[in-house]
Amino acid sequence: MHEDMLNLSTTWVGIAVLAVFIIGYYFIATEEKYEINKAKPALFIGTFSFMLIGIYYTLNGMDPTPLHHEMTLLIEEIAEIFFFLFVAMTFIETLIERGVFDLMKYNLVSKGYTYKKLFWLTGLLAFFISPVADNLTTALILSTVLFTIDKENHKFLVPGAINIVVAANAGGAWSPFGDITTLMAWTAQKGEFIDFLFLFVPSIGGWLFTAWLLSRAVPTGQPPFDATSEEKPKMRDGGMVVVWLGVFTIFVAVMGHQFFHFPAMWGMLFGLSILKLYSFHLTRQQADSFDIFVNMKKIENDTLLFFFGILSAVGALHYVGFLNYIHDLYSLVGPTAANIGVGFISAIVDNVPVMSAILKASPEMSLDQWMLVTLTAGIGGSLISFGSAAGVGVMGRLRGIYTFGSHMKYAWTILAGYILSMGLWYVQFQVLGLY
Repeated sequence: MHEDMLNLSTTWVGIAVLAVFIIGYYFIATEEKYEINKAKPALFIGTFSFMLIGIYYTLNGMDPTPLHHEMTLLIEEIAEIFFFLFVAMTFIETLIERGVFDLMKYNLVSKGYTYKKLFWLTGLLAFFISPVADNLTTALILSTVLFTIDKENHKFLVPGAINIVVAANAGGAWSPFGDITTLMAWTAQKGEFIDFLFLFVPSIGGWLFTAWLLSRAVPTGQPPFDATSEEKPKMRDGGMVVVWLGVFTIFVAVMGHQFFHFPAMWGMLFGLSILKLYSFHLTRQQADSFDIFVNMKKIENDTLLFFFGILSAVGALHYVGFLNYIHDLYSLVGPTAANIGVGFISAIVDNVPVMSAILKASPEMSLDQWMLVTLTAGIGGSLISFGSAAGVGVMGRLRGIYTFGSHMKYAWTILAGYILSMGLWYVQFQVLGLY
């Protein structure tokens, strides 16, 4: 913690901040029951907690400078993630508007693939796209494709959605920008770019096992498709250019962070500026252009505000001193057991705040242990539907279909894959020392 911070965990404000967090998270977890969007309680607990701390400082006549300094650092930390996601979502909505996903869906369905083959194809795409496009972006893209394939068959949609979430999280775990948690670990300089790539084997092994178990629940047969009545959709002007601009944007974000130590969001916003200029170019060419601001209106703002709120709430817990206990946990059970436990905790409390808490507490760990906690926070979030950014995003896309209840029906398959991933990590990192 910052040297000017006080341990306020035993004061009334510390207890109040913890109580607000627990109560607020209850409403986040029971979003379906109370029909309250998860962003509302998250934003409330994040902002209200710091207001309580401010009141405590005022009542006790304390200098608020350390509090202001900590909030400034927190805003900077959140902004990196917030704007990264903002740009990624804008690209997705632009691709949807250009008809890229309609064409992708047509190409998949028109080939006469069975439900099972589509299940494996979307899973493979999720696993290998997420390291480049981040797991939330990938999950949003492919869940959109999944829903357009067959809007009615829940026996296909639910296992398919779970498979996409698990695959996107597993694929994102071995890339420094493939998941919010790996992005946070990378920007916190807990590992170099290449270090994360060594997590490929435990990531793909665990996902393949889970996917194999899930595939047994996928129905036989093919989705409905009438070649005579369904015309092949046409991609609107500039669709493929937008795809390559998205790839270029991710590349610039990575290279800028790797070589110039820029925040990853800087490269993303640069890519957004290029996208805006390209839309202007289409307008000047009198082509079928698009309005980037209209596409921005369609992004999942509740997801962005959820991240802002939950990271602020964790920042408040950090400031009042509760994250000091993480050091005690790691000392008590050892880093390996603690990091494996992080996967289960991240499923309940969402992997973003858990990883944020660990990075803020910053226990002394070797590189292999930082890679383990990155892996467990990434794939462990799949155990519960709202335990990861990908899961939260897909719940929003497939509202009423992919729910907490439908996910938990198949949670045992994800647990089996998680256990296998831990075994593969142990053999690779601890026994063979391949990292």
